[in-house]
Amino acid sequence: MGDVRGSSDHSYLDASLPVDERVELLLAQMTLEEKAGLFFQSMIAMGEGGELAGPNPVFGLPSTEELVLDRGMTHFNLLGAAPDGRTMAEWHNRLQQLAGTSRLGIPVTVSSDPRHSFSDNPGAAMMAGPFSQWPEAIGLAAIGDEALVERFGDIARQEYAAVGIRVALHPQVDLATEPRWSRQVATFGEDAELSARLGAAYIRGFQGAELGTDSVATMVKHFPGGGPQRDGEDPHFAYGREQVYPGGRFEYHLAPFEAAFEAGVSQVMPYYGMPIGTEFEEVGFGFNRSVVTGLLRERYGFDGVVCTDWGLITDGEIMGQPFPARAWGVEHLSPRERMRKVLEAGVDQFGGEACPDLLVDLARSGEVTEERIDVSARRLLREKFRLGLFDAPSVDVEAASTVVGAPEFRAAGEAAQRASVTVLKNRSDASGATLPLRRGLRLYVEGIAPDVAAEYGTVVGSPADADVAILRLQAPWEQRETMFENFFHAGSLDFPVETVEHVREVAAAVPTVVDVFLDRPAILTPFAEDVAALVANYGASGRAMLDVLVGDARPQGSLPFDLPRSMAAVEASRPDVPFDTADPLYRFGHGLRYVE
Repeated sequence: MGDVRGSSDHSYLDASLPVDERVELLLAQMTLEEKAGLFFQSMIAMGEGGELAGPNPVFGLPSTEELVLDRGMTHFNLLGAAPDGRTMAEWHNRLQQLAGTSRLGIPVTVSSDPRHSFSDNPGAAMMAGPFSQWPEAIGLAAIGDEALVERFGDIARQEYAAVGIRVALHPQVDLATEPRWSRQVATFGEDAELSARLGAAYIRGFQGAELGTDSVATMVKHFPGGGPQRDGEDPHFAYGREQVYPGGRFEYHLAPFEAAFEAGVSQVMPYYGMPIGTEFEEVGFGFNRSVVTGLLRERYGFDGVVCTDWGLITDGEIMGQPFPARAWGVEHLSPRERMRKVLEAGVDQFGGEACPDLLVDLARSGEVTEERIDVSARRLLREKFRLGLFDAPSVDVEAASTVVGAPEFRAAGEAAQRASVTVLKNRSDASGATLPLRRGLRLYVEGIAPDVAAEYGTVVGSPADADVAILRLQAPWEQRETMFENFFHAGSLDFPVETVEHVREVAAAVPTVVDVFLDRPAILTPFAEDVAALVANYGASGRAMLDVLVGDARPQGSLPFDLPRSMAAVEASRPDVPFDTADPLYRFGHGLRYVE
């Protein structure tokens, strides 16, 4: 493992020893500063061409060399992607080589938000880049097949591990019980039983039967369930800090986590939100001893790593805008007081923070004991040893170039995209059902590249010249003040009046198929009667969608949540209660099939 300089005892590098013994041998040699470095996991960027990065002003990141050597940090969440697996693997190896020059040569653990689907949200998910591309997790829920989800996890594991990503900051098993909530695209929907089954399968795919040298560790989130947000607002922002349970269904949201624990999940992330009106302290879950120690550690016996969501301690800046710490309920505390409260809650690691000096100062002043620091350091080191990072820190660059985006992996992802497509309405008349469409028709399309649509029919420039129109829409969301806020689609589920009028106008001119990307539910009522067919997708390319529309592939998707009939029904529903909007337009589990 590189050059272990200044160490008198290298016995922790002996792979024949039990993991717990290796942990104790290494821990005994670590300085307080080296232990403190383990506690912080910040974002990290790749430099041009796979080189190590200098400072990143967009996210306020120091250079890689400063983070690793000066601050002693060994856990990083990778931002962005290179154009190919080889470059990512080369970057990873350079990072490990840099870590190997530290006194003890502790290898880096690289983590990632989801990066196998269609999202581009630097606070929650990355676009697939060179990796195979699948529907969003909510689309896997629409398919509802545990074996498929486990297969996805196994493929994603192989692609992640090939480039050195060894921790998945997912799955997200929160329940989508508040239809407006912006984070449900990465969940398995509204139903606790379905989410529990698929979340466990996902973990098995990434980790295997137990965590080992071939695994990618998973971090299930957001404990104890982030769905019941007041008004569906997101707690990245102060106006979304409150989680409420007017229906008394707190326990309902725990079921998917219980399945994750049974599947052997390695890590847990508590949510930003603060519970209101429950038995628990009214502070953000990362600060919440009654939740982290009382519920997670004691009731469930979880002894893995607990990492906070990003940015609970210090204020920062994102995309040129001030971004205060998500210290909900403890805004009045100083950063050092917040850090102490997180540790007292029972958390092991500070996500999105890079201030080990503050932890060292807390220990030097006696406010936090070194014994308490050792408890978490053991968990963090134990996982590095279990993953085999000390024994094989570098990855095979040639293998990465063939594993990442391998043809069979891409084909599996595209098949899942097609399978997730959900047909909500398929009007029939004397000539038969609207779907599947006949190939070779004159097509008017919006939201599909004309060259792609031309593979299925003749593309025309106006509805009046078409045999059928195909309109692809995105579930609506409200514009907010800052760029970063607008990555989190929130607010009303009503389409703008001009969109509704446009759909109706096209539908009056020609039979029209409307496909909606449901990153959260949408109110389809205003045009549902006007169109010939309604289809939902959760991340599907134009070709995947058209393959289903022309019958080359059969739709297999079913709604993973209710689609409310109106915003009045949404506003009257209780955020913690599943299926609570009155008289939904389409219910959970709805999905039409083509007649054979």
